Order: sequence, then C-alpha cells, then structure tokens
Amino acid sequence: MTVLDAPQQDKPHEPPSAFAPLGRPVFRMLWATWLTANTCMWMSDVAAAWLMTSLAPSPLWVALVQSASTLPVFLLGLPSGALADILDRRRYFMLTQLWVALTATALCVTIVMGWINAPLLLALTFANGIGLAMRWPVFAAIVPEIVPRIQLPAALALNGVAMNASRIIGPLVAGALIAGAGSEYVFGLNAVLSVAAAFVIMRWKREPTVSPLGRERLSSAIRVGLQFVKESRRLQGVLVRISLFFLHSTALLALLPLVARGLKGGDAGTFTLLLAAMGMGAIIAALSMQQVRRVIPHARLLLLGAALQSLGTLVVAWAPNVIIAAPAMFVAGMAWITVANTLTVSAQMALPDWVRARGMSIYQMAIMGATAVGAALWGQIATISNIHWSMGIAAFTGLAAMVAAHRFMPAHNMEEDLTPSRVFKVPTAEAPPRSGRIQVNIEYRIDPARADEFRALMQESRRSRMRQGALAWELLHDLHDPGRFIEQITDESWTEHLRRFDRVTADDVALRDRKLAFHIADTPPVVMRSVIEAS
Repeated sequence: MTVLDAPQQDKPHEPPSAFAPLGRPVFRMLWATWLTANTCMWMSDVAAAWLMTSLAPSPLWVALVQSASTLPVFLLGLPSGALADILDRRRYFMLTQLWVALTATALCVTIVMGWINAPLLLALTFANGIGLAMRWPVFAAIVPEIVPRIQLPAALALNGVAMNASRIIGPLVAGALIAGAGSEYVFGLNAVLSVAAAFVIMRWKREPTVSPLGRERLSSAIRVGLQFVKESRRLQGVLVRISLFFLHSTALLALLPLVARGLKGGDAGTFTLLLAAMGMGAIIAALSMQQVRRVIPHARLLLLGAALQSLGTLVVAWAPNVIIAAPAMFVAGMAWITVANTLTVSAQMALPDWVRARGMSIYQMAIMGATAVGAALWGQIATISNIHWSMGIAAFTGLAAMVAAHRFMPAHNMEEDLTPSRVFKVPTAEAPPRSGRIQVNIEYRIDPARADEFRALMQESRRSRMRQGALAWELLHDLHDPGRFIEQITDESWTEHLRRFDRVTADDVALRDRKLAFHIADTPPVVMRSVIEAS
C-alpha cells in the first residue's frame, strides 16, 4: 500500500482515541471526500423529496423517492462489490463520483427546461442511486486497508460522523438553496462538488496489488462472494439484524417530509431542522461509541438502540410541534448510529480483505433493500390509514423483531483470526491444465470410535472450503473400512484452485491442525489432485 506520505506508527499499547484514524493522511483525505460525497447525497435526497411533495403530494409517491434512491444498491451492490475487489479501487472510487456528477447535471437540466415530472424524478433519482451503489462497497473495503485493526471501530465511527454531519450540512444547504433559488441549484452544486471529490481521489497514489493469477472473472467473483456470506454464520446474524432494523426504522425518514409539512408552521425549514437534529444526535453518539462499548455488552447495546429508535419514532409521529419533534429526532439519531455502527463493525470483523468489498456490498444491499421495501410498505400503510399509525406500527414491530432476533438467533460473536497465512504449500503441476474442473481428494485415517466427532469437525471444514471459493465439497466414508474418510473438494479451474491458497487465514490453519489431530496414520493424509475432463 502506498499513501500520500509515510504512515504514522501506532504507539505500543496506546488505547485508540475516537480521532486517532484522522492522524493518518490518507484516511483524513478520503474521510473528507466521504463527507463531501454524502453531503451531495443528502442534498439530492432532500431536494428530490421536497420537489415530489409539489409534483405528486401523496404519501406513496413521496416515500417512493426513498425507494428509488436506495433500490439500486440492492440491485447492483454485489456486482459493484465484486468489481471493487478485482479492479483498482482508486480509479473505481473516482468513477463513482463522476457518475453522480453526470446524473446531478441531468436533474438540473430537466428542472430548468421544465421537463420534470414525478416519474422522471424517480427515474433520475434511481440513476443517482446507482452512484451510491457503486461507491459504498469500494469505500468500505478501503477503510480497513488504510487503518490498523485496532483503530477500525474508531474509523467506522468517524465514517458515521461524516455521514451524519452530511445529514446536517446537506439538508441545510439544500433547504437554503430551495428557499432562495430553487431545486435546480441544489443539483447543480451537487454536480460541482462531485467533480471536485473525484479530483481529490486522483491525488491518492495507491498502488494496487496485482495477483500473479490475474483478475478474477466477474461471474466467479460474484459466486464466491455469495458463497462466503452463505457459509459465514457470523455474517448471517449481522445481516438479519441490520435488515430488520432498517426495514422498520426507515418509516421515520421516508415519511418525515409529510410529518414536517403537517407540523404547525411546517415548511422546508422544518424538514431541514428535523434532519439536522437527527444528524446531531448521531454525531454525538458516534463520538462516544468507544466508551459506550466498554460499558454495555454488544447484544444489549443493539436492543437498547432499537428501543430508543422506536421511542423516537413514536414521539415524532404524534408530536404537535417541532419543539417536541426535534428532541425526539435527536434521540432517534443517537439510536440509529448506535445500531448501525455496532453491526457495521461486526460485519467488517467477519470479513477477510480479499472478499471485503463483496461482503460489505451484500451488507449494504441488506440495508438498502430493507430501506426500499420499508419505505414503500410504510408509505402504503400511511395511504391506507394515516402517517401517525404507519409510524406507530413500524415502531412497535421494529422493536419486537429485534427482540425476536436476539431470542431465536443468538449472535455469533466468536473471534476469528482472519490474518492471511502462507503456511499451506501452494501446489505445482508440470503441465497446469488450461481447462476443466479440479478435484482434490484428501484421505484421513480415523479411529472409528471418534467418527461422529470427526464428521462434526468436517462440517467446519466444508464451510471453510466453500468460503474460500470451492465449487463443491463432500465427505466420503469407506463402506468396508470404517476408519477411512475422504474429503473431496471441487474447484472451478486450476487457477481458482490456486486462489484458495491465497485466501487461507490463521483460522484455517488452526482448523487444519484440529483435523490432523484425528488422523492416526504414521504418514500425513494422502492428497490427490485430478482434472475432471469433459466426456
């Protein structure tokens, strides 16, 4: 990794402060870029939502602005994450900013020319969301690359600060421009800032690591990313919780423009003030997360955050004026960042670097998919009943869902050592096959009395092999020799077989040692590699 200047070394045993990552020049530069990018996102979302209240003021149409903004992340997040893992992350990040600038320019032009209508606004909002879909996975993968593991929670909290500072700055700027000039100026400024962010990213002199095996094919990279998540119980628990939380908590933001308009004296300034209150609460909570984690256990922190989020939603739903609604938004902001940051740290800790962008893109897909569905759901319920009842139902069911997840799906918080390891010897072949799948057979000699224990352990081996990218895995048991087991792994190709050795972690090495402890023969397990030739 190459940075703008020499990285600062951490002092031994120094407890990380909330601002420690900002001492690193590259993180500081990219953090400022992230703040700018998210400010543009909020400016665009606020302007689009407020414009929709004039074009089509029904709750469903207004809520669909949120869906159009977030749905691209659900649809395109995984391909974007795969590209971020196999392409130069600096150039890819820069491209995302140029895309946002292009769509912001299109929005500005259509408004100025008088062509804008509700369907076109949704379409261009969707196009702008494509930029978010491309941007988030690559930034999520970059952060652990430029800060040490001990500073990662603080770095992610600072990212939360940037997102929520943008939640204040973006709406304030957007509100001022809408009131003083018009929505088209919001999108014009958005375009200018996005281009400026792209030029800042150009200054990062990162040298990408080039694998001697070449780049993964996109289809294979997507398959492996999905497999990793499918076989990671720890990550699955995080995905269930973040989906449930955002499915219900999105009711507050999706219906907030209508809540603001319905308050006494409600206007664009009221909407901006409520968003700013929520952002301020989130910033204060993010800066306190390091201390809070030392006092409150992980599971209890999630439930507490969900409870406060529900409480804030209920108060805002029935608040008679902004004096009551603003403090409730402040509390909701604190709760939102508490849950989101806690689960984001858990997701990052469950991912090795080689699949990080793909894993985090799936995490973001869970957030945005839940947000898009939730916005449409609560908008429809508000249309059928009213805004207050829709938000009230969301608050009660959201807390109930998080309690149920805690009760019936215990979090997998076991620490895995995902440090890359080169302990396994990379195989060689005199004439490496250019095509055909590779089948690996590993023969173990086991005490038959311990066969059940061995089978249970081999299920961990199956998950490990599949996470690394294997196509298939089977355990064969000799019918005539009860002590003979064969672990059979199938890889897509010889190159993909070699890639699995680049993905071995210290945890995989420890698992190998546990398997060998069952092997009772005097010689190591016999390994045979074969190419499956087409018939």
